[in-house]
Amino acid sequence: MLLSEVLNTSKYNLENNALVESCKATLEQEGAIVLPDFLTEQAIRAIVDQGKEKQSLAWYTSNTHNVYLTDIDPDYALDHVKNKQINSSKGCITDDQIAQNSPLRVIYDAALFRTFLTQVLGIKALHEYADPLSSINLHYASAGQELGWHFDNSSFAITLLIQKPEQGGSFEYLNNMRNADLGEMNFEGVGEVLAGNKEIKTLTIEPGSLVLFRGRNAIHRVTPTIGDTTRMLVVLAYNSEPDIALSESARMTFFGRLA
Repeated sequence: MLLSEVLNTSKYNLENNALVESCKATLEQEGAIVLPDFLTEQAIRAIVDQGKEKQSLAWYTSNTHNVYLTDIDPDYALDHVKNKQINSSKGCITDDQIAQNSPLRVIYDAALFRTFLTQVLGIKALHEYADPLSSINLHYASAGQELGWHFDNSSFAITLLIQKPEQGGSFEYLNNMRNADLGEMNFEGVGEVLAGNKEIKTLTIEPGSLVLFRGRNAIHRVTPTIGDTTRMLVVLAYNSEPDIALSESARMTFFGRLA
C-alpha cells in the first residue's frame, strides 16, 4: 500500500503548519488529542482482517499493579493508594508478527508521519526499537478485559483504534494528577479517582482515529470490554534515541519472550 492509501490525505495534510500548531496546542492543554478518520477505510479493513488472522498468536496477560506501576512499598499499608492493587488484562501480538504488507508498516515507517509526530510532540527525532518485538504492537481486549488505572512511565503514547467493542472499552483519564519529575505523587487526589469521587474525562475514539497522549502525569484507564466484539488497538512505539531495545524484563512482562 502507498501512504495515500493508508493515511486519509483528503482530511489531513501533515505538512500543514496550522494543523501541527493546533495539535500541539490541544496536546499541551488537554494532555491528549484525537484525530478521527486518520486512517482510510481500506486500511482499517486490512488491519482488522490481519488482526483477526493473527489473534491466536497473541500473548495474554492478566495481572495486578498499583497506579504508579511500582513494587509494593513496605512503608505504606497494603490498602494505601501507593500499594492498592488494580487489575489489567489484554492480549498482544508483536512487531515480528505484524504482516510485512500491513498498512501499519507503511504509516510507521513514513518519514512524513514521523516528522509530523516530532513537531507535535516537540522532540528531535523518532526511531524504531532495536529489538524485533516492540515497535508495532496490536492489542486485543475481549469481553471483560480492561486496562486498570495507572500512570505511564513514558512521556507520550501513540495509538490507533482499529476495532471498537459493542460497549465498554472507553478511554478515561484525568490530566496533571501528579508531577513525576518532582516526585509529587498526589496520593490524596489519586485516592479520590480510585474511589470514584472525581469527575473524569472520556475521549471519544472511533476506529481509524490517531490518539496522541501524555500519560506520565495523567492517570488513565480503559474500561472493560462488553460484548463479543474484541477491541483492537495499535501501539506505535518509537524511541527518541537510535539503537535502543526495550529491556529484557519489560519484553518478558509484555510479550512473554525476548525475540
